[in-house]
Amino acid sequence: MTQDRTLLGIMLMVAFCAIIPIGDAMAKILGGTVPLIQLLAVRLAFQAAILLPIVILAKIPFRLSARHMRIVILRTAIFVGAMAAMFTALRFLPLADAVAIAFVMPFIMLLLGATMLGEEVGPRRIAACTVGFVGTLLVIQPSFVEVGLPALLPLLVAVLFAFYMLISRQIAQDCDPIALQAWSGLLATPPLLLLLAFTWWKNGPVFGAVMPNMTEAVLMAGIGVFGTGAHLLMTWSLRFAPSATLAPVQYLEIPFATLYGWLIFRDLPDGLAAIGIAIIIAAGLYILVREQRLARPRPPEA
Repeated sequence: MTQDRTLLGIMLMVAFCAIIPIGDAMAKILGGTVPLIQLLAVRLAFQAAILLPIVILAKIPFRLSARHMRIVILRTAIFVGAMAAMFTALRFLPLADAVAIAFVMPFIMLLLGATMLGEEVGPRRIAACTVGFVGTLLVIQPSFVEVGLPALLPLLVAVLFAFYMLISRQIAQDCDPIALQAWSGLLATPPLLLLLAFTWWKNGPVFGAVMPNMTEAVLMAGIGVFGTGAHLLMTWSLRFAPSATLAPVQYLEIPFATLYGWLIFRDLPDGLAAIGIAIIIAAGLYILVREQRLARPRPPEA
């Protein structure tokens, strides 16, 4: 039963990896014309609008204790910050590069899981994560030379999202994932809309508002739909498997992002970036295989 639950958690995380870069690609397309605050407000508003009816119709428990509410507020703030950093990074970096650089996050998760949650992290996983981190540096280097400091924004995404994942893990057993995501939309949308109302007249990459054309409106809706669905899958996965087990699975997001980047933008990593991505994927797959072997029941001793 435990193995079945772990496998389900892994499969949910694989689905997350396939879906989340689609929303990132849409955000990259819109980044040149739609201000950041407007993108964030629409993204979170769609999340609330999609999930609240589900909560009501399915009669999902929605009331939170004071302790859980404080955790959800912190979780929401971290989520909005990570999304803002990623959307900004995508304005400057190829999709695959931005996603690959952000994959210092599993290394941070393993460290935090060991120090904050007491999860066991063996020397082989630490060694594989060190190799993966070297690959991340290889991706950063050419991007930093080309665009400067924005190449470091995915590192901020990694740190914030690692904390987001671990906080989600803390309350995923007590709170329904749909209710959690609905609360995030409800909590984040009003302040974002208020900020948008006070800055609508500005015309810049962060503040201001534009009237989207039909294509932009569809893409903005798509960011909300794909983003909401993907993060639901991620939240569900944390109910069935430890964060240290799921961390390496997320490396699969890199080949998905590379594929979408080529199909949509005709961007393919080259040089050091390509080598770095290959190292990251290899290190992640090694850890995944290692996790699967450790999860197998040992035969009883004679």
